[in-house]
Order: sequence, then structure tokens, then C-alpha cells
Amino acid sequence: MYLVALKMLFGDQSKYMMLVSGMAFATLLMAQQSALFCGLMTWTYSPLVNMNIAIWVSDPKVEQVNENKSLRDTDADRVRSVDGVAWAAPLHQSIVVARDPTNSNFKFITLEGLDPTTLAGAPAKVVEGSVEALRRPGTVVIDLFAVERFSEGRDSPIGVGDFLEINDNQAEIVGIVDVQRPFIGGPFVYTTYDRAVGGYAYRSRKMLTFVLAEPAPGLTPAEVARRIEQQTGLAAHTREEFKWSTIRWFFKNTGIPAVMGITVMIGLIVGMAISAQTFYSFVLENTRFLGALKAMGTPTPTLCKMLLFQSIAVGLIGYGIGMGITVAFGRMAMNTRQIPYAIPWQVPALVLGIVLLISSVAALSGILRIARLEPAIVFRA
Repeated sequence: MYLVALKMLFGDQSKYMMLVSGMAFATLLMAQQSALFCGLMTWTYSPLVNMNIAIWVSDPKVEQVNENKSLRDTDADRVRSVDGVAWAAPLHQSIVVARDPTNSNFKFITLEGLDPTTLAGAPAKVVEGSVEALRRPGTVVIDLFAVERFSEGRDSPIGVGDFLEINDNQAEIVGIVDVQRPFIGGPFVYTTYDRAVGGYAYRSRKMLTFVLAEPAPGLTPAEVARRIEQQTGLAAHTREEFKWSTIRWFFKNTGIPAVMGITVMIGLIVGMAISAQTFYSFVLENTRFLGALKAMGTPTPTLCKMLLFQSIAVGLIGYGIGMGITVAFGRMAMNTRQIPYAIPWQVPALVLGIVLLISSVAALSGILRIARLEPAIVFRA
């Protein structure tokens, strides 16, 4: 019976193509917008991805990693004194303006001041130069986004050996790293903590933004984070906790999730409307064949299963086409490095579930028609 169902489905090429196109478009709309949303969310917590530190200690009122509510310099020593902390290092993070002295090209940057001894939190993927060269006086390491931004208006791309002017201080570029782009602020520029608070950053009474820490062997980051909170009164987040806290902050304080959610709902509605109407039209045109099967003794439940099978088959084919286009677009987007795009396994799984739901709803319209179908219709002119 299922083979007969497929022959009926593929036999009507126009209806088949319309059904598949509707499901593919709905899949593309839902999957692409979900991927853009996930990619945008990964940009919001990019410092956590770039630095790969287990524990982030902050002021208790800080809700997300891009906030810069400073701590006292002595707080780093307080964290080091907590039992279970293997090591702790200061981090300064702020948004400042940098200038290319060759053409006065001003750009906002996200300045990251790392511990000068350990360089804890330094990016691991170095494209050119060396991160260790930051120990030389007056040096910085920039990311690929900074290369893109500061190369505007230059005869050749900015690179190792060139200079930036940060807060009226000259800084030599000694390395280029490949890191995830930020959502807030400009390109990442790394230097040492002492250099950042001593001249590159805008002066304020307190300059320590975060304390980065790692748990001692045998202890989990969550366990050590709770100890830090109890003994210091500061907020201590594991990397995963801080990531989700940042995402929740953007859900709560921005309209990004609502905008993306509306687009996904449009895809659901469009797919459901097109598929239901087209499938019902398909059933109407095949009523005489279905009536003949019923007259020959095919039970109604079997006919209903055939319709559901046809609808799900169309849904899976459309889903495959739509997800294929989504992945292809994602590859192009990630190559440009200018479009946030991420496809975690939850996205295709969720979209597949919605597509199967749309297919079931589309089949329901035909099933209701078949349930009321009289076998004698096959003998009518």
C-alpha cells in the first residue's frame, strides 16, 4: 500500500513539487533564522569562548560577561587565598578608541589586559606573530576583525610591525589571533594588565574587571566557585554558568529573541498553510482512486495511513532540501566571518519536529476527507 501511495504522490508532479517547495521554504526559513539567532548568541559571550577560563569572578551585580563593573585590585589576592583555587589572574576589559596613526582611522576596540606573568586567557589560535611577545614594552596583539577594520584606507593590510595609537599611547602590533567576534564593542586587542590600566584604558578609581581562576586538581569549577562566593562575597561563575547568564540577560533586555521568534513562527505558519491547502487539493484530485481502493475492501485506517505516509515523505524530502540550503549558506556565512551563524544539533532536531508536525496537520485535512468518503464515488460519472 505504501508503494501505491508513493506512486500516487509522484504521479502528480505539479502538486508534488508545490508540496516539496512549501516544506523546503518553511524549513529554510525556520532553520536559517534559528542558526542566525544561535550565532548571534555565541557572539554575546565571545570572551568566554576566546579565553577558555574555568572560573570568572566578578562584582556580585554583574549579570553578563560584557559588563565592566570593576573590582578592587586586592580582590585578586582574596581569590588566590581561597582553598581549592590553583591560581588566579587579573583581567581588565573595557571599550576604548584606537587610531591608525598612518591615516587617523578611528575605531572602537575591546581592550583585554592579561596577567603579564602568565598571560592567562591569551587566545590559543595565533595567525601571525607571537602572544608571548606581549611581554615586550608597548605591544599589543590584535584579532582578525581588527585587521579588517584598521586596514580600511591603507595601501596594504595592517599587520605585525605596524602601530596603533590607543588613548594617546603608541602600541606595536606583535601578533594576530583568530578569535570569535564580539557582539558588544569593537575588535579584540590584547595587551598586559599593567599596560592596560597604566595608559591604554581610560582611567578610573578601580580598573580590575574580572579575576580569572582555575580549580585545583580533583575539584570541579562549580565547587570552587561556590567556595569563592562564600569566602569573598564576590560572584564566581563557571564558564558554562556565565555563558547562560549572558544569554538570559540578552533575552531579558533586548528584542533579538522576539524578532527571531516571529520569523520562525512565520515559517511555521507559511509551511502549514501551503502544505495543508496543497495536500487537501491533492486528496481531492485523487478522490476517485482512493474511492476505488475503498470499494475493493481497503479499510479506512489503511487509507489514512497512506495519506500520512505521503505527507511525511513530502515533509522529509522538503526538510532535506531546506536543511541542505541552510548548511550551504552557513558555510558561506562562516567564511565571510561577518555573519553570525551556528547550527547546534538542537536546531535541525527542532526543525525536523516542526516539519513532522506540519506534515501531520496537512495529512489531517485529507484524513477527514477520506473518513467521509463513500466507495460508490468511483462509479459516478
